[in-house]
Amino acid sequence: MKITGALLTESGASRPYADSRPLRIVDLELDGPGPGEVLIRVEAAGLCHSDLSVVDGNRPRPLPMLLGHEAAGIVEAVGPGVGDLAPGQRVVTVFLPRCGDCAACRTDGKLPCAPGSEANGAGALLGGHRRLSANGRPVNHHLGVSAFATHAVLNRRSVVPVDADVPAQVAALLGCAVLTGGGAVLNAGRPREGQSIMVVGLGGVGMAALLTALSVTAGWTGGGTVVGVDANPDKLERARELGASAAHTPGEVASLGLKADVVVEAAGHPRAFETAVAATAPGGTTVTVGLPAPGAMSSIEPLGLTAEARTIVGSYLGSAVPDRDIPVYARMWREGRLPVEKLTSSTIALGDLNRALDELADGRAVRQVVLFGAGPGS
Repeated sequence: MKITGALLTESGASRPYADSRPLRIVDLELDGPGPGEVLIRVEAAGLCHSDLSVVDGNRPRPLPMLLGHEAAGIVEAVGPGVGDLAPGQRVVTVFLPRCGDCAACRTDGKLPCAPGSEANGAGALLGGHRRLSANGRPVNHHLGVSAFATHAVLNRRSVVPVDADVPAQVAALLGCAVLTGGGAVLNAGRPREGQSIMVVGLGGVGMAALLTALSVTAGWTGGGTVVGVDANPDKLERARELGASAAHTPGEVASLGLKADVVVEAAGHPRAFETAVAATAPGGTTVTVGLPAPGAMSSIEPLGLTAEARTIVGSYLGSAVPDRDIPVYARMWREGRLPVEKLTSSTIALGDLNRALDELADGRAVRQVVLFGAGPGS
């Protein structure tokens, strides 16, 4: 079938992207779903740093590639062997499929699936297939999803069904921002009642971690302390509006000597990691969930880890098991405890993506969400 999507043919374009236009909105061919695969009509897709990192070259991927990995859509067809989904169901896409059979899949979310990671690196679906092409040339899938398009074919293990009452714009963010940020708090940080929580880096993942931390502490007797940290004043103000106990710049955290029991680093920058480690209280846990550029290095004082019995935990995809965790976040949203819609800083059309990349690269956006049918864009 013919689809329309955002194709990247070369990484490392010059800024501003609104001028260089690395993403081209083109017509592509999409094959139907094969065994164990599903075809979805994409309803909403969030723009994430993982997309930007392919565009700017910090995370090399095989090109050409159709980007986008955080989305929600409606099942239109299923391939042979898919008996638990039917046309008309809403699903959330997941950027790391879990085969369910490898040793990593038996770690309860701690380690990423080995075959899933291999397929992602190769630009293929789980199982090694590619269903996209342009002018007869194969096109690679982004993280098994490729959601910046009107339709997508994915492996069944790359989608999780949600109830129809969860709006597409909310459901889309459950599969990356919320799964990653929320999981960094719940699965990796595991705060106990009475502990303080700090989130360093208030992009989409960081804000989702903040919202999750606020939801957790709201259930504690007497509530709890949740602090947001970012260099951007607008994001600090947004954190306060969401209910953070306090919001500070990294410099203020250092000068005031602020500490927290659980500190989540969600910026993906070496200096943010250093800030998070330094701000972790004795006996506390630093969770690093941001993805820095390959080869980036941080400097920390090991003595502090030993003498103060502190722990550093790496968390990929929020140490999540998507089939287990996404329904939990959907229920929290439904109960009014996790206002996921507040993560959206703007809605855009497919043609607005290059300009949106500039907003993201400059730190001005939390989550920009492509709504299909939102207009022609610019």
